[in-house]
Amino acid sequence: MFILILAAAVFLALHLLVAGTRLRDALTGRIGQAPYMGLFSLASVAGLAWLGFAFAAARHAPSNDVLWTVTPATRWLQLILQLAAMLLIVPGLATPNPTSVRQEATLQKVDVVKGMLRITRHPFLWGVAIWAVGHLIVNGDAASIVLFASMLALALFGTVSIDAKRRRALGKTWDAFAAQTSNLPFAAIVAGRQRLSLAEIGWWRIALALVIWAVLTWAHPYLFGVRALP
Repeated sequence: MFILILAAAVFLALHLLVAGTRLRDALTGRIGQAPYMGLFSLASVAGLAWLGFAFAAARHAPSNDVLWTVTPATRWLQLILQLAAMLLIVPGLATPNPTSVRQEATLQKVDVVKGMLRITRHPFLWGVAIWAVGHLIVNGDAASIVLFASMLALALFGTVSIDAKRRRALGKTWDAFAAQTSNLPFAAIVAGRQRLSLAEIGWWRIALALVIWAVLTWAHPYLFGVRALP
């Protein structure tokens, strides 16, 4: 279990204490943007692989205590949360977004704020956060708690880290975009700064999210050895 906790801590530190911080600014200033991105990508893949192997080992360790168990109610809640997660993740990945890697130039478009960005400027990360919460409520063993709580923390704090990084790099251009949008999903809509438009999101993106959710739900026992359906 210690190795899993260490792997999770290193993975979080890499993303929250390096990426998006002034340390990243210093590194890119010294070695350049492209070399930094290459090294960071390699470190991220290595960290994720270590986390995955550590989790697999910890799940079968005697110290992997179970703190809560799954119930029919939490199984159904999990399915609903995963649907909500896919409806954020899939359209979010398929929508041009200045918060995404190497997509800062989209800020120059007059109509950049549309579709998913009316809901939140971080649809992918909020989808990952909901995905993690859903898995936490049906996986009460210590190893799963460490893994999914790490993913939850990475997603939530990642939104703040990206905002700070973009603000330093883009200044007033970013401020104008941030003023029209919100980090918290639907906050800009509730505040009256935006409106919900399913047509702008794209019905094909919504349909694709539903298909992926259905396939993953059905195939979960074959892919991960655990049944997702109640």
